[in-house]
Amino acid sequence: MSSAEVGEILVGRKPVANYIQAILTAAARGVSEVVLKARGRNISRAVDVSQLALRIVLKDFEVSDVKIGSEEVSGGRRVSTIEIRLKRK
Repeated sequence: MSSAEVGEILVGRKPVANYIQAILTAAARGVSEVVLKARGRNISRAVDVSQLALRIVLKDFEVSDVKIGSEEVSGGRRVSTIEIRLKRK
């Protein structure tokens, strides 16, 4: 995997430590950017994952962009979304 590639992690219901491990694995492979994506109730977990990872283990990464939005799901309901980009300094 080249350093120009982006690692994408979909944050769900698993423990925060699992997602931090996934970020570490992607960083060890040499990716230059990791994107955390979450929807609905998992948005707060994605924010927790990004902040814990940056403060504890990823000293050479920083938040480069945050996108928020909503998606329409079945039944016409809308679900909030977030995309957090962590980039090497």
